Amino acid sequence: MVRSPLTPQQRAAGRRLGAYLREARGDRKAADVAQAAAISPETLRKIETGRLATPAFTTVAALAAVLQIRLDDLARLCR
Repeated sequence: MVRSPLTPQQRAAGRRLGAYLREARGDRKAADVAQAAAISPETLRKIETGRLATPAFTTVAALAAVLQIRLDDLARLCR
């Protein structure tokens, strides 16, 4: 199955999500947050920089749990 290219709106939502997660991480090391969320540090970096604009729900949910962010707050960013 071929994936359709992301729309400008989807890319913008991914950048907003990444910036929010980066801010929520604060001075915690990316490697520590990634390990706690059971994802790779590279995946976290890609999300935070907007290079991975549409991460899997389970990834977002794991990060939200580690960073103590409500999922509905994250959902609002992606509208």
